[in-house]
Amino acid sequence: MEEVDLNRVICPLHELGDPGAKGFTMGEGDWPLRGFVVRHGEAVRAYVNHCPHAGFPLNWAPDLFLAPDAPLILCSMHGALFEMDSGLCLSGPCNGLRLRALPVRVERGYVILDESVPLEEPADLGR
Repeated sequence: MEEVDLNRVICPLHELGDPGAKGFTMGEGDWPLRGFVVRHGEAVRAYVNHCPHAGFPLNWAPDLFLAPDAPLILCSMHGALFEMDSGLCLSGPCNGLRLRALPVRVERGYVILDESVPLEEPADLGR
């Protein structure tokens, strides 16, 4: 059986509530990859922690990515709401835009970032 790449483990699945979210940083230097994972039922998705409206991180405190009353992702800066499964903005200043998805899988009880994802902030985020 293939070993799990510990450098790509975001978190144990049991650390994510249902619904739940958790932020992560991977990589080194000034511009590591900053993202978050969300769980809703059996679905686990990951996104770059970057609002498509103004470029700010979505959370204002660690791991606070979800709206309080619905299984939606909330941008704490301007109140935009995003679907957990697709990253599509349903309301707010970036209505119709999407969060940038990151491929992940659940293996042996861990949420793992795909090997194809560079461990640095995407160059086209405009910072």
